[in-house]
Amino acid sequence: MGNSKRATQISSPMELDDIEEIIDNAIRKVGGDGENDLCKYIPAETGEGYMHHFTLRKMKLKDPFQLVQLIDQYVIQAQHPTPLDPKQRAPRGSRKRGAQYIFTNDQLKDLILWAKNSGNEQLVSALKPRKKLNDIKKDLITSIKQNEIRPELWQAYSETLQIEIQLQKTQEASS
Repeated sequence: MGNSKRATQISSPMELDDIEEIIDNAIRKVGGDGENDLCKYIPAETGEGYMHHFTLRKMKLKDPFQLVQLIDQYVIQAQHPTPLDPKQRAPRGSRKRGAQYIFTNDQLKDLILWAKNSGNEQLVSALKPRKKLNDIKKDLITSIKQNEIRPELWQAYSETLQIEIQLQKTQEASS
């Protein structure tokens, strides 16, 4: 129990070796294999579930004193540390999607033709099957080499690029 006193008495900047020693002692106490196992005993800041292992690693570098306090409170000082339940997450595939309409190929072609004739370019681009960005790039480069002007390719390229950038941003924000 000498380590638990040490953890609570540290108030000056800590050495990485000290933090590692405290973490190792806590891992041994919970019978874990690594830091990820230790996370399951420390509550998340939101109060839902346990701390994410990325958060633990970030705290180890940016706020080691607070991390040591949490480890001390929930693992070292606890007589029988208890693992927390994970944060509740929505089941996979539970995202609400807009109405999904199913058209035959002929119906879709007719709809695209109707949209073209009415001058509704947004509807045309929404209904056309999407090409991959690399395919659009190849077609665009080919048209440039052949000195052809194909505004629909430029439009498809810019739209697809914007969609991919938005997808990357949402993926980065969710992780």
